[in-house]
Amino acid sequence: MRAAFLTGAAVLAMLTIPVAASAADLKPAPVYTKAPMMAPVFSWTGFYIGGNVGGAWAHHDWTDTFGLDFGGGNNNGVFIAGGQVGGNYQINNFVIGVEGTFDWAANNNNSTNGIVVPALGGNIVRVTSNDTWLSTVAGRFGVAYDRVLFYAKGGGAWIGNNGFTVTNVTTGASITGSNSNTTSGWLAGAGIEWAFANNWTVKFEYDYIGLSGRTFTVPVGSPFLVGDTFTTGSNNIQMATVGVNFLFGMH
Repeated sequence: MRAAFLTGAAVLAMLTIPVAASAADLKPAPVYTKAPMMAPVFSWTGFYIGGNVGGAWAHHDWTDTFGLDFGGGNNNGVFIAGGQVGGNYQINNFVIGVEGTFDWAANNNNSTNGIVVPALGGNIVRVTSNDTWLSTVAGRFGVAYDRVLFYAKGGGAWIGNNGFTVTNVTTGASITGSNSNTTSGWLAGAGIEWAFANNWTVKFEYDYIGLSGRTFTVPVGSPFLVGDTFTTGSNNIQMATVGVNFLFGMH
């Protein structure tokens, strides 16, 4: 009986060992997960179109050959609004591009203080000029920190002006140098632009426009100051604007 028990135990042990070994080899299969996708790097390369609003401050000095001291003609600033279109190309962190803008300016009545002219019997004379629109074409050069772009710009500017008018305030008579003309100049500016979405940016910009001068000689037959030549100098416009751009393509 004892011999039979020992024999059975030995057989059971021999059967149990391979089963336990097989169970030890049964490990759970590894689970593979997809690696997280990296967010695409934002690029400023591409074309854009947008709009802007802001303020402009014009300055003109008037002189004349009769020696009248009109002083500077300054205003308190006017509202401007318009649009821009352009394109950028990014190389590493550097961004280069070109941009064109067009803005309408509110009526500004940029006038000198009236001065008393003894030769006209003590009448008061004033010079008035209005800039009605502004257009620029400029290159942009900037440094990008992901979605933030710091840039400077420089180029040309053209100002639409309704001419300038010399008015005898006392009598109401006036002389208009030109009904409308365009004055050219140069532009320098700087700004910061932020891409708050893949295809949308907002920008803040300051621009300085230096303008060429103009002259006007009062013709024969005018009610006063015949032969006097008026010249504008130190002409400039300063602008501060905020704009929104739409970037074409995915960025």
